[in-house]
This record gives sequence, C-alpha cells and structure tokens, in this order.
Amino acid sequence: MLDPAGLRDPTLADAPFRPRAAASSLPGEAHFILPNGPEGSLDGDPSRDPVSVRHAGVGDLLRAFAEGTTTPSDVMAALRIAIDKDACGRDAILAGVPGADEAAAESTRRWQAGKARPLEGIPFGIKDIIDVAGTMVTSGSLFTGDRIAQSDAAAVVSLRAAGAIPFVMTATTEFAAGSPFNPRYGVVANPWDATRWTGGSSTGSGAALAARLLPLALGTDTGGSIRVPSCWCGTTGLKPSRERVSRAGVASLSWTLDHVGPMARNAADIAASFPFMTALCDVGLAADCAALRDGRADIAGLRIGVPGGWFTDQLSSDVLTNWRAALAVFEALGCALVPVPQIDVAPLHAAGWTILLSELATYHEVRIDRAALFDAGLLHRLRQGIDIRASDYGRALQVRLQAQETVLAAMAGVDLMITPGLGGEAGRLDSMTVDVDGRAVPFQDIISRNTMLFDLTGFPALMLPSGLGSSGLPTGIQIVGRPMDDALCLRAGVAFQAATGHHTALPPRLAAHKAGQ
Repeated sequence: MLDPAGLRDPTLADAPFRPRAAASSLPGEAHFILPNGPEGSLDGDPSRDPVSVRHAGVGDLLRAFAEGTTTPSDVMAALRIAIDKDACGRDAILAGVPGADEAAAESTRRWQAGKARPLEGIPFGIKDIIDVAGTMVTSGSLFTGDRIAQSDAAAVVSLRAAGAIPFVMTATTEFAAGSPFNPRYGVVANPWDATRWTGGSSTGSGAALAARLLPLALGTDTGGSIRVPSCWCGTTGLKPSRERVSRAGVASLSWTLDHVGPMARNAADIAASFPFMTALCDVGLAADCAALRDGRADIAGLRIGVPGGWFTDQLSSDVLTNWRAALAVFEALGCALVPVPQIDVAPLHAAGWTILLSELATYHEVRIDRAALFDAGLLHRLRQGIDIRASDYGRALQVRLQAQETVLAAMAGVDLMITPGLGGEAGRLDSMTVDVDGRAVPFQDIISRNTMLFDLTGFPALMLPSGLGSSGLPTGIQIVGRPMDDALCLRAGVAFQAATGHHTALPPRLAAHKAGQ
C-alpha cells in the first residue's frame, strides 16, 4: 500500500526482498516433502504430503530440517518472495533484519553437522517496539525518527540462543496504543478481508501469520494486543503469565500491564518456542511444552470454568454459538464443564484502563506540544491519561490486587476458564465499528472487553480460533489459567486444535489457491 507520510522504510521500498528461486503461481509456494507428514493429511499417504514453505509451521519446519528436505536458507528465500509480492507483506512487514541471511546459512550448516539447537533456523517476526540489534525500531511513530537499536531485547536474545532467526520487523499501532491508521506506515488490513482491521496493537505479527508469511512472531499485550489480532486473524497467541517473558529492551506502554509473548498458527508451535523465550530457565515448563510439540495432548479430567455475565453480554450470536460448540468439544475430550461464580468485571476493566492511560501519559505527556505528529487515537488516549488524578491511579492499583484475588476465588474449583474471544468478527475500517447482530458497536467497546482483565491480573491467557462467523471471518475463544499455568493453557489449546480444524482455515485468497493446486 502507499504510505501517505512518505516514510515507509526504504529497505522495502527501494531494495525489496530478492528471490533466490523462481516464484510459483502464489509467491513463496516452493514445496518440500515432509517425511513424517502433518497430522490429519487428507491427500493419501500422509508420509508423502507436499508442504508449502508458506504453510509450514514451526514443527513442520523443524522436522523438515532434521530430514534434510529443506534448509533454513531455502525457507528464508521462499518467505522473502512471499513478503515482497504479497499485499499483506507490504502492509504488515516494515523491514528485514540485518544478518538474517548469514544466520540462516549458519543454521543450515548446523543441521548438516548434527549440531542443531532447539529452534535452529526458525525465522520469526518482531513487533516494532521490541529491539533487535542493528535494526530500525520505530514504535510506529514519527517521533522516533530512524532509531537503530543498539542491542537485542531479552526475548530476542533468548530466541537467538535457541537457534531462531530474527527475520523481519512487523507493524504496530503507534507506541502500541494508537488507532488502525498509523501516521508513519499506514493501515495493516486483515488478510481475510481488506476492508476489516487486524486488531491491535500487534497488527503486523497477526496479519503476517494469517497470510502465511511467517511461522512465528513476537508480540506484546497490555490490554489484549497479542490476543486481539490472533482472534480477528484466525491465528493463535499467548499472553503469558506476568513477567514470564522479560520486558527488557521493549518500549513500554504501561509498566504495570505490559506482557511480551509468542504468536503462531497453532498452540503446538507456541509450545515448541515459548520455553526458549522465557526470562528464567524453567525445567518443568520446558518438559510440559516438549510433550505438546507433536500436536497431541490428553486433557481428560480437567475442570473447565464457564463464565457468564460480562464475558457473554456483548457478543454476536456467531461468537456465542462457536464458543458453546468449543465447550462441547472440551466436554467430549473428557473435561467437566463447571459454571464459575459471576465476576463483577466492570470496575476491574475500568481500573485496567485507568492504569494504562495514566502510565501512557507518564511516558508521552512531554510530547503534547507536538500533538500534530501523534496518531489521532493515541492522542485521544494521551489526553485522557493526562486528566486522570493521582488518587484515581492509586485506587486503580489497589483494585488490581483485589482483581487477582477475585479471579483466583472464582477459579477455585476449576483448572482453567474458557471465555469467548472478541465480541464479533473483525471490525470495519471505514466506521471503526464491530457488527454485533446488526448493531455497529465502536471498537473501544469490544476490543479489550474480554482481554484487559487478564493483563490487569497477570494471568496467562491463550487466544485461538473457534470457527467462522456469518461474514466468513474468524472468531475465537480464550483459555485462561492461574499464574504460571501457561503450559496447562497450551495443553488445552493443543488438545482442542487436535480435535478441530479451525486453526487450519485460510483467508479466502490463500484457500482458493490451495484448493486449485
């Protein structure tokens, strides 16, 4: 798309990703044979199923690298073709990370020498508020100029150490708090329907995953910014337990609520990568996640909390129907469905926003005299934050402690809680509204409604697809655990996705191409 501000990174505009192999009818559709085959192959012998590089996830690629049917260098070349030619690539991807080719070549050598690390050669995208050494990191803002990060964020350091390769920077709303209409880079349209939004603020990570341009990405979540694009783009995203992934080297929106976490196409791929980005080596987490990497999990006997009230009051009938169908799947897998006591979420939700807006103002109030440079949505939030009294901020922090106790009490008799995701299919860019059974509801009344509570409490929350709505766009469910129960959330997500195919649904253009192969 055209950049109205004329400020798109010249590394894309003037020196696009250069293919090292001829593109097929859909860019990046080079194929390899996955020797062990993906689960659920429908094309005869699954051991000989051809897998497109674009459609290969983390687990697919690691198996293919191990068998020698493709290499990290070849995968990176194929993805560059796709990013360079795909409209979503031009929206969602801001720039390549210097040194990615050299890292891919090193990973290729390591596989050939039998010295591969756990994520050897897996390319990943990085939200443009997370530092990558030697790379322009702008936070999607005109204020940052051509800032070059001096060192890697802690999460990037950890992933590099496991062999993963920082590949591209992905778009964000301004300082992770703006509207869809970013003043520096423009809009990231939803790959399912270009008239709809991806959701924010991890806009580029969500869109690139849905368009099959990346197998893995890093996002951040302060009010729902990993889970919202995951829901609206039909992908899977984990907001981890508070501080499980270090925030060092990440531009902060709210030091109280910020989280860093993984985004992928399914829960098994998150399980394969999540332990290698955490702040501390957790042997138990690594073992629990290792057991999920093959896409299978037993959840028989789990008690699943079923909430009502706030979580179900502002939903389209499609979202509600798909949530109930998902609960039926969990029941069929041997889980017990248990109603949880109704939580009075409204004051907790308001406290979360008071904290976020107050801390946003702390960071950016000094720039208010140059308000014309801000995204209109961020500027509105900044002015709200400036007007919040210190006593209201202090009370909101007290409410945060109460919220943790309240949610723990509600979950006392269950292992996990499963809520609907967002209240409707992806919102419309022209009106900035979400359709809820014929009512046009403003973004701000929908987007963080079912997500903010778990930023406020710091509980882990996994968003994953639950089906399609009446417009043919993804809906989602959210699996919530107690603090540090991230692996249990992933276990439930893996089991659900093994029993359903919602996470394999493709945006119409990609689906049409795949059907015609």
